Amino acid sequence: MQEAMQKFGRFLSAMVMPNIGAFIAWGFITALFIPAGWIPNEGLAELVGPMAKWLLPLLIGFTGGEVVNGHRGGVVGAIATAGIIVGTDIPMFMGAMIMGPIGGVAIKKFDEMAQDSIPGGFEMLVNNFSAGIIGGVLACAAYSFVGPLVSGLTDGLGSAVGAIVSAGMLPLVSILVEPAKILFLNNAINHGVFTPLGMQQAQEIGKSVFFMIESNPGPGLGVLLAYSLFGVGNAKGSAPGAVIIHFFGGIHEIYFPYVLMKPTLILAVMAGGITGVFTLTLLNGGLVAPAAPGSFIAIMAMTAPGAYLPNIAAVAAAAGVSFAVSSVFIKATAKADAEKEDGLEAAQASMKSMKAASKGQSGEKQVAGADIKFIVYACDAGMGSSALGAAALRKKLHKDGYKHITVKNFAIGNIPKDAQIVVSHEKLAERARADSPQAEHIWVKDFTNNNVYDVISERLKGGGVSVPAPDSGGEDEQAQSLKEGVLLKENVKVGLKSVSKEEAIKAAGELLFKSGYVEKPYIEGMLARERDISTYIGQGIAIPHGENAVKKHVIKTGLVVMQYPQGVKFSDENTAYLIVGIAGKGDDHLAIIANLATITMEYSEEDLQKAYTTGDPQVLFDMFTKG
Repeated sequence: MQEAMQKFGRFLSAMVMPNIGAFIAWGFITALFIPAGWIPNEGLAELVGPMAKWLLPLLIGFTGGEVVNGHRGGVVGAIATAGIIVGTDIPMFMGAMIMGPIGGVAIKKFDEMAQDSIPGGFEMLVNNFSAGIIGGVLACAAYSFVGPLVSGLTDGLGSAVGAIVSAGMLPLVSILVEPAKILFLNNAINHGVFTPLGMQQAQEIGKSVFFMIESNPGPGLGVLLAYSLFGVGNAKGSAPGAVIIHFFGGIHEIYFPYVLMKPTLILAVMAGGITGVFTLTLLNGGLVAPAAPGSFIAIMAMTAPGAYLPNIAAVAAAAGVSFAVSSVFIKATAKADAEKEDGLEAAQASMKSMKAASKGQSGEKQVAGADIKFIVYACDAGMGSSALGAAALRKKLHKDGYKHITVKNFAIGNIPKDAQIVVSHEKLAERARADSPQAEHIWVKDFTNNNVYDVISERLKGGGVSVPAPDSGGEDEQAQSLKEGVLLKENVKVGLKSVSKEEAIKAAGELLFKSGYVEKPYIEGMLARERDISTYIGQGIAIPHGENAVKKHVIKTGLVVMQYPQGVKFSDENTAYLIVGIAGKGDDHLAIIANLATITMEYSEEDLQKAYTTGDPQVLFDMFTKG
């Protein structure tokens, strides 16, 4: 049960935490510009309603769908959420958390059923229409069925609160009020139940505790303070700012996401709420009118004469109890939370993992040898280093008979969801892991000179994998078919004078530009890529290419080969004699990449020395195009 609650909490967190910035923006605008705010502004206050009703629920709905099925799931989740927003008058945060994931699941199931039956060339048409149709159907269903259910829940909670009050068990009302607030039903309960009761009581005795049951900022303050001290990552970093908005601005909604991502904290705000109401009744506190918004400043302004100490005590007691209970839960799960967050502990754990990976160890997950079918090499742009690493591994595996294993290269951000093993540079480890959490990750310092094949080969041998009989044709043979114009003989330059690596990379980029393969900004992207991760691949060869941000400046696939007989220093230990500038669009350049893999693995020292020093461009042209 506890494990299920933790998984549920992490799922809610995945929907809410990426959008905390939007909640904070809305909180600031509300606290500043509403009529009861710090600097009232009628025009800017118009932002408050649409942001609460539309922006925040749509963000949550999109994120909920994206968690399930990527961007496509997010789009359908947002469409479905729009239906429930239109169908009700209250902010549909709870509805968004329902419809967003439902949208993601629906389109994911459709994709799984249809992926093998879509005719070639109709993929985009089917993808767009399926998302639109499924999203539209879900939006109609949300409007017709889910919206009324949520409205009914609101009415039911209001009736239950009224019954508890009538029974004389006022402190226990927080058992219903605090969870209802977390579901963003606070305004409905406060203004629909407590304000009428409070107005009647205030007319009779001059003050009422009803005005402070929902508006007491103490329970939320305790949760936020506990996150500020004992939380991790984004939650800890954003909690202090949320404290100011919540306590002084009176925007209680700002702390709701912090409870939603750890549902056990509902017990903390319940305990704080009960304590606050009990303190109010014990010390005879109360307000003369509703505190709107529910800030400490507004509470002090509405405090009845002689009730300042009881009201302050009620806020402090509620905050203290909520803080104590929250601290226990947050501390208990700090280690697990650190693995999900970007805090110091997570960074330290990542560094340990990367150090282990650089020694040839893989990530925590391991795919059984018999199950290995899809391996991905991933780099920033997905066209140079990763393509070379994938080609090298593919050749080795196919040479040993493992032709049933697919090895492909992708840019980080486009790694397929069915990738089982992802190989990436250790500097890109966190990005790769975030993009493909389902996969086993192997991190390397060099895309070609590594022991990835040894790791996978041992796994295959130990997993009882049957080696299929060799077949004719296949991926390697197809890779050797070089498309005309990718490498032109006139773009093979020999006998160049030694220069710095930056000058050599720039020269390769200029030649790509002059040959019509790239636009000018691509050259700076090549230099930026080198500053981030070296493109030296070993065996005296470097393959400079642009980072992912400049792929849009690739006009068509092209390569240039530049020979420096005296060498170009890429580091104190590494000297490149052949520099292959790459501009990749699609897979047109993979034939040369495959031959590069062959050169780095199989060419003798004598052959390489000839390549380094030959004065005949035809020798290098044949080497890179014919293998």
